[in-house]
Amino acid sequence: MSDRARTPAPAPPAREPRATNRLWGVVRTPARAAEPLFARAPRAWQRMLPYLLMGAFTAALLPTTIAVLTNDYKAGGGWAGALGVAQTVPLLLAVTRPLAAWGLVLLADTLGALVLIHADQVAGHAWPWTPMVIVGYLALMACLGLRESIRTLVGVWLVTGAVGTALGFFQPGGVMTTVALLFVLSGVVLALTGAVRGLGDAQQRIAEQESISEGERARRTLLEERARIARELHDVVAHHMSVITVQADSAPYRLPGMPDPVREEFEAIAASARESLGEMRRLLTVLRGNGDGPGGELAPQPGLGRVQQLVEATVRAGQPVGLSLAAGAAEALPPAVDLSAYRIVQEALANVVRHAPGARTNVSVTLHADEVLVLVVNGPARDAVTALEGSGTGHGLVGMRERVRLTGGTLDTGPLPDGGFRVAARLPLREPGEPGGPAAQPGPDRPGDPAHPEQPDREAS
Repeated sequence: MSDRARTPAPAPPAREPRATNRLWGVVRTPARAAEPLFARAPRAWQRMLPYLLMGAFTAALLPTTIAVLTNDYKAGGGWAGALGVAQTVPLLLAVTRPLAAWGLVLLADTLGALVLIHADQVAGHAWPWTPMVIVGYLALMACLGLRESIRTLVGVWLVTGAVGTALGFFQPGGVMTTVALLFVLSGVVLALTGAVRGLGDAQQRIAEQESISEGERARRTLLEERARIARELHDVVAHHMSVITVQADSAPYRLPGMPDPVREEFEAIAASARESLGEMRRLLTVLRGNGDGPGGELAPQPGLGRVQQLVEATVRAGQPVGLSLAAGAAEALPPAVDLSAYRIVQEALANVVRHAPGARTNVSVTLHADEVLVLVVNGPARDAVTALEGSGTGHGLVGMRERVRLTGGTLDTGPLPDGGFRVAARLPLREPGEPGGPAAQPGPDRPGDPAHPEQPDREAS
């Protein structure tokens, strides 16, 4: 019963993750084609971080590039200013459109290398890629690696090497070539950032698969419980159909002198009952499957008349249980309600034994004019005994809800202030739809289903 008890004891509040850990999680989150980098970050400063970094790179590289080209390479103030702007300003586009930014930067860097061929003091300096070009290009490679696919990254890396190799044919004398340096460094940056993005993609796919698996597991649990209930109800209904068949067949012998039309009517009733019983048995064969053969479930279905035996067995297992059973309750209930009430008590006691061992438990079955109230309440586990099971299949609450919904009743479950747990089921004595009976309940997959209250659903065994 105690679904609360089957959940592990509340752990101490988890420490707030460090800022570095949170930032690492944001970096691993892949950005989509129409999203800026870190667009899914939970905090505003994290979403603004790529813009701030690329803005800082641009603000630092622009004056540095102009100064180095003017003072060291003697490229002339006009050319130095134009190249500085063309090589650095497109970096601002890398946050949202890194591939377009890469094309603009590569074109500007290539033109800059050609212009520096005719610079006055290019000898003795880096060429074709200046130190500022290398720094800006690597920052651009990091943005590409966190955004683009592996195929695109390989293409960018190969184009970088091809352009550097082509410029080598125009290499002026006395320069320090940086073709291989940029080719190697850009490949390392692309590999590292691409691996980080791949890790984020893999984790996202795993999370999606886990979500799908959890949904399928819940659906399978619900279907299995419905099939089990259908098998049990078959036994109840089959009994009544068999009685109808016997009464209709034996009517001509019990009531001699019956007119022929009446006799034929009884024969038709008996034939219809036998046909219905056969259809039910064929349906039951499908529900039981291969694992439950014809002899799999031949025992009579239990009812409240066996609750006393159930409680005594639980007490022998070491669980203190008290029982209050209304006089005549077992005889007054319809078969479906009788079976549902017994199963609810059985599931509740089973959960107490599994998840709150030693807890004092009280079972109460009260009979009213139009309904029966089943109440199972347990206290906290005795001496903080560890629950026998730390996880369950989720069949307990699902089964209780399906049985209650089937009879048109209501189910209320939840923890108690003292640490115990309570299960209360109200089962009407009239069938849903009968005069004076409850209205038909909405299905479990529709909004407003009382069998699925709006509260966290703790699994039961």
